[in-house]
Amino acid sequence: MTHVALAGLVALAVAMGIGRFAFTPILPMMQQTAGVSVTTGGWLASANYLGYLLGALSVPALRMAPATAIRGGLVMIVLVTLGMGASHALVIWIVLRALAGIGSAWVLIFTSSWCLERLSGTARPILNGVVFAGVGSGIALAGAVCLVLMQRSASSGQAWAALGLVALAGTAMVWRTFGTTGRTSSMAPRRTEPPARRWDGRWVPLVLCYGVFGFGYIVPATFVPVMARQFTTDPVVFGWAWPVFGAAAALTPFGGAVWAPRMGIRRVWIASQGAMALGVAMPVVWPTIGGIMLAALLVGGTFMVITMSGMQEARAVAGHGATPLMAAMTAAFGAGQIAGPIVATFVLGADPRFSQALLISSALLLVTTALLAIQRTERRH
Repeated sequence: MTHVALAGLVALAVAMGIGRFAFTPILPMMQQTAGVSVTTGGWLASANYLGYLLGALSVPALRMAPATAIRGGLVMIVLVTLGMGASHALVIWIVLRALAGIGSAWVLIFTSSWCLERLSGTARPILNGVVFAGVGSGIALAGAVCLVLMQRSASSGQAWAALGLVALAGTAMVWRTFGTTGRTSSMAPRRTEPPARRWDGRWVPLVLCYGVFGFGYIVPATFVPVMARQFTTDPVVFGWAWPVFGAAAALTPFGGAVWAPRMGIRRVWIASQGAMALGVAMPVVWPTIGGIMLAALLVGGTFMVITMSGMQEARAVAGHGATPLMAAMTAAFGAGQIAGPIVATFVLGADPRFSQALLISSALLLVTTALLAIQRTERRH
């Protein structure tokens, strides 16, 4: 079963590290070599997040085997990433970033389903962690590639082409593993599943807090290399911000899995969201390259733990009928991701260092951290 976990890791690395987040380390290069403004960058990022939301919403309507959807999503990511390097038109870039979001959503959802089904019968739960470590691994890899290219004064087009080839190599590595033979599953609802539960009052805070999480983390996740570049133009220094973010995201899910049985899922979520709030505010509290790197560490080190904890808490609250709650939380998260970069670009007129956007995000994260804690206290009485 190790090959299944490794295939999942590679697929998620391509889908998330390149399909969704490669834009982040490339944005400083696009500013320098293609004249892209931060405002334009915000719209390109939001196009990708909108595509991701649309891709997630389209999953129930897809009538294809998971392996077919995974392959199709990976091919889409390869093509649109190469296309970003071949084009210089903003309209085309927006379309390509939206398509990359759709493809990454398909790969993430169907890979999770495909891998977890095959790993469910094993006595090695650590393999599940291997699969989801792919997200942070892909982010770190994309950041490392861009770091090397920046040191060689490469253009943003060359960076997109290089990452397109990396995505192609990853797709080729797992193509045979994601075959259509063996057990398959459909994302369509089965008749044996319990009926969908009606909305419960306990669901609303979870949806709200998860949506604010999407809003809060996405500003540094989109602009942290740009913020780092404002303190130093040396790519050897500011180029490390994104690899640090990815490495933290790759390692911390293992820690979250270990601590959840001891602390409780809700406490892990509360602690992670509070740490993220601190990390988001760090570039304002400590406006140096050190503050930026600490922000990358804290935000990168918590966003995958919150993702995992949020879905686990939904299952704990709603039981086997948690699908509607998970869908609502995912939709709120996607909406928050879309809103974050747009809000950031609207307040940038007199705030080139993102201070206002970061403080707004941090404050909302702190409020929802308190809300999670209060709701947990109420559940105990």
